[in-house]
Amino acid sequence: MNLSVYSIIKANQEKGKKSLALLLDPDKIDLQQIHQTIQLLNKISPDVLLIGGSLMLSDKLNKVVEAIKAQTEFAVTLFPGNSLHISDKADAILFLSLISGRNPDFLIGQHVHAAPVIKRAGIEVIPTGYLLIDCGSVTTANYMSNTTPVPYNKPEIAACTALAGEMLGLKCMYLDGGSGAAKPISPEMIKLVKQTVLVPIVVGGGIRSVEAAKNAYEAGADMIVLGTIFENNTELATEIAAVREQLSVSIPSK
Repeated sequence: MNLSVYSIIKANQEKGKKSLALLLDPDKIDLQQIHQTIQLLNKISPDVLLIGGSLMLSDKLNKVVEAIKAQTEFAVTLFPGNSLHISDKADAILFLSLISGRNPDFLIGQHVHAAPVIKRAGIEVIPTGYLLIDCGSVTTANYMSNTTPVPYNKPEIAACTALAGEMLGLKCMYLDGGSGAAKPISPEMIKLVKQTVLVPIVVGGGIRSVEAAKNAYEAGADMIVLGTIFENNTELATEIAAVREQLSVSIPSK
């Protein structure tokens, strides 16, 4: 890997290029059929490949990461649900601080356990402000983190929370409706967060259509994350991937 994962996200943001991330849940990957998943990854060609989830019911994390890295050129970035979801086979990790909640375990507690393990692994660390947004249903992330998500119709709370995270030195903000979200995060919320902070804005959860992807990008998302759609409807995921090119603009170098 020539470039760090964060430098790719940041460079795209500065150039006005929209980014796309695919999120794979190791529990849902059949190792016997992983070559098919890899073919789809190569077809869509995400800017960032995320591996992880709120729960892991199997021990396939290392095997999935190794298989993907052996057969592709993608850098693998961990999306951990807790301090156990770490693989030294990966290239990077989103070091998620759940700044929308008030549970100290997910603000700093899990991080204390994970820090020495990550340091030994020698992988890139991307300090990320993680904001759970109420998108109409109770998600696994809500339940497992024991936190109250930001109300859907309160964009100012999300904006002020993101601003505080930026002031604390977090390098990007991840607004997440969670897996199984009933609807995507509102364009109004994305727009206000984008106007408030300078760091890259990542948006995931509930993006199940080309229109929803366009709305998120046009509102200010620098990168959107597809998870369930990639698992269940790869044709639609491919169509959404094309949107990133359509909405990218060219920003002259300073």
